Amino acid sequence: MTSEPVATPASRPSPGTEQAESILRVDDIEVIYDASILAIAGVTLEVPRGAIVALLGANGAGKSTTLKAISGLVRAERARVTRGSIEFLGADAAPLSPSERVRQGMVHVLEGRHVFGQLTVEENLRSGGFVRRLSRQRMEEDLERIYAWFPRLKTKRKTQAGLTSGGEQQMVAIGRALMTRPTLVLLDEPSMGLAPIIVQEIFEIVAHLNRDQQVSFLIAEQNINVALKYASRAYVLDTGRVAAAGSADDLLARGDLQDIYLGKR
Repeated sequence: MTSEPVATPASRPSPGTEQAESILRVDDIEVIYDASILAIAGVTLEVPRGAIVALLGANGAGKSTTLKAISGLVRAERARVTRGSIEFLGADAAPLSPSERVRQGMVHVLEGRHVFGQLTVEENLRSGGFVRRLSRQRMEEDLERIYAWFPRLKTKRKTQAGLTSGGEQQMVAIGRALMTRPTLVLLDEPSMGLAPIIVQEIFEIVAHLNRDQQVSFLIAEQNINVALKYASRAYVLDTGRVAAAGSADDLLARGDLQDIYLGKR
């Protein structure tokens, strides 16, 4: 079993912890699609080890592109990082393929609840464990960990994932990612299309994993209130650029976040 990082597990760090070691550093990156379309420009952000950080913005602001640049999946969309740097665990991530980044502890849960619809819930979860080439015993142990965090999934373990609810599919996608034993999860729009009570349940699980398992999260989210309730720090994107950044409390106290979302500043 891979060792887990030792960190101060808190979604709202106590005073003085803001200078904690960063698990991820993104410095002034630019992404261009099809060698001509500028998607994001000059994006800089950090995720402290053991923290939940939110990446806020309206649809089309560049949140998903930023996450894909970090995970390396942007390459699959005829795009590339043309400027800046991405450091994961203190090392340059540029030479690493997406699968290598997963093996080093970075996993990306894509927007849209991507599951293998014809496979059962448990088969979907097992597919996440294949990355680590687990023995049968270790696979069973890790499955039980996932079921302890997502009790709903245990009752649906033999159900085809495509027949489960939207919230359950989101849990499957997150659970499959957690089977890789990540130190950093990039989570894209987890609340999209879900009822508020399910959104709260998912974010409570995220907070639990952060607090008790020391998993760091970078969460792209349109829902300001729910994201800032659980994050310690946030960055707000507008048309591919960072328009605001600060602690969750400071951003909640601002009166112009909606204006940024609407492109009024």
